[in-house]
Amino acid sequence: FQYTVYVFGVFLIVTGIRMVRTPELEIHPERNPVLRLVQRFLPVTTRFDGNRLIVRENGRRHATPILAALGLIAGFDLVFAVDSIPAIFAVTDETFIVYAANAFSLLGLSALYFMLVGLLGRFHYLTYGLAAILIFVGLKMVLEDVVHVSSPVSLLVVLGLLGLAIVASILWPPTEDDEQPVATAESG
Repeated sequence: FQYTVYVFGVFLIVTGIRMVRTPELEIHPERNPVLRLVQRFLPVTTRFDGNRLIVRENGRRHATPILAALGLIAGFDLVFAVDSIPAIFAVTDETFIVYAANAFSLLGLSALYFMLVGLLGRFHYLTYGLAAILIFVGLKMVLEDVVHVSSPVSLLVVLGLLGLAIVASILWPPTEDDEQPVATAESG
């Protein structure tokens, strides 16, 4: 069981490095595996029929965009739950806390994600701050047998990195050449 902490730590480090190397994110909904899974079982129509999830067109059942959106939200929740497992192991290995943290991540992290996406448009260095946090937590997990970093110190480092990214974004606003495109429903 202990080796999984190292695997999760390396996963967080690699994720943080990838965030720094590719800060611009192009979204291609047609390539989303969850949407492709929904389309495999039911073709997706482009029309809405009130609040119905499935409609009949030409004698065949079709999923409405509402069902496709629900599938994507469930996929986001699953990814957030899986992603939060390494982070909670960096803090504790207490079984109840791990289960409770993952339950709360399923409840609230998808809303937090959309808030962070909105903040990325205002604070252009936030991506780098979040990447630094991922790398820090990953290093903490990988090096836990060599260096012990207490929870209060970890919290101060995380808050310091977030604060530094926000302050840097305010002090050095992006020029027109530096502005990153923010994903919107129209550009999706």
